[in-house]
Amino acid sequence: MSAILFSVPDLFDALRSILGERLSTGLAEREQHGRGESYHASQAPDAVCYAQTTEEVAAIVRVCAARRVPIVAFGGGTSLEGHVAAQQGGVCIDLSRMQRIIKVRADDLDVTVEAGVTRQQLNTELRTTGLFFPVDPGGESTLGGMVATRASGTNAVRYGTMRENVLNLTVVLANGEIIKTGSRARKSAAGYDLTRVFVGSEGTLGIITEVTLRLYGIPEVLSAAVCAFRDVQAAVSTVVAIIQYGIPVSRVELLDARTVRAVNRYSRLALVEAPTLFFEFGGTPASVTEQLELTREIAQGMGAVSFEFAADDDARRSLWRARHNVHYAMQAMRPNARIWSTDVCVPISALPECIAETAEDVDKASFFVGMVGHVGDGNFHLGMVVDPDNPAELAEAEALNVRVVERAIRLEGTCTGEHGIGSGKIKFMTLEHGAALQAMQAIKRALDPLGILNPGKVLPQQ
Repeated sequence: MSAILFSVPDLFDALRSILGERLSTGLAEREQHGRGESYHASQAPDAVCYAQTTEEVAAIVRVCAARRVPIVAFGGGTSLEGHVAAQQGGVCIDLSRMQRIIKVRADDLDVTVEAGVTRQQLNTELRTTGLFFPVDPGGESTLGGMVATRASGTNAVRYGTMRENVLNLTVVLANGEIIKTGSRARKSAAGYDLTRVFVGSEGTLGIITEVTLRLYGIPEVLSAAVCAFRDVQAAVSTVVAIIQYGIPVSRVELLDARTVRAVNRYSRLALVEAPTLFFEFGGTPASVTEQLELTREIAQGMGAVSFEFAADDDARRSLWRARHNVHYAMQAMRPNARIWSTDVCVPISALPECIAETAEDVDKASFFVGMVGHVGDGNFHLGMVVDPDNPAELAEAEALNVRVVERAIRLEGTCTGEHGIGSGKIKFMTLEHGAALQAMQAIKRALDPLGILNPGKVLPQQ
């Protein structure tokens, strides 16, 4: 137990009166709720609350606010930058049981869901409507968590990130008040854009309990292709040319040679072990054929050594399943180690320089490092597979991470395109935002004056 709870002995009784058996203080559950999927150590909360409604979340928050107890919201536990670690103990509110799909409005191309609904669950429900939700970070992520971390993924080059696809939120504020941040209208000039304030706030400004999202029609035809290159520079230059040419690719993913080797071993594929681009195209049969041919022409002009179509839907799905399993493929290259995953994002024209210099750093690493990227929007990731008990490896990984981030910011990019800040990247916020950080801290003080919402995340301490 953390020291803070000894001063509020009635806390558990108050929470149990709301939740009954859905309040857990068991060590295993608490430790599970204090970590994500990265190298960050678990920092367990003192209790886990399994909420089922917005009203329950509000009641829990009021109990904690009255006692100044820290609160950490929890979704799928797939975060990578220490977002859910309970640094000051306190209470974890697990939203994963809030799984109602409240309303699908096919005519308006939108849907309202509770925060614990996963993107896979939503798309399964939408299958009969001819619609889908495109933001696809790969993991079994909850939609509330995807909003809170401003998630992105493989489809972002065509459909955008969570920022572009959230219409309205229901949020529980730090005092337990419930608000809606907007409407379902596709545009509004009424007041401050509160929806965007909470998108990407990582549970530090409020707890998101319901989400209204944009939907899209499922393309008539989907086709995929795999293209290998002699070096990473040629692959990235191909992507830049495709984007500048205006070809509406649905997905374009980069894997360096090391990552392709890991994918081959883990997913039992036989890809050429060279820097590789995965493409997906969607639309009418004629438009998809045109996109494929134009892309092949550009790739071959950049020196591609192969360009192969996925023969059918099964092959296409297998390809993207392998891409989504990259994290586990890298992990399998060194089973007793942990992945230190980092990402940056730069303007598309700066991507070749950023990746080329980063590739030189990766070549010098003493441990396995894989590079993958949603390069169509300038975002790429490193998976550094390190021994968490080896201080020299951790120091080397930290130095590599710093070089990559400082390089991205120098090129007018950002320290993270989609993983978020959590606690792992707080140290870069001043470098990236400068004086604007004071405005962010003012918003935090206004919405969470007691500092109880996910303390120690996103913003440096004042």
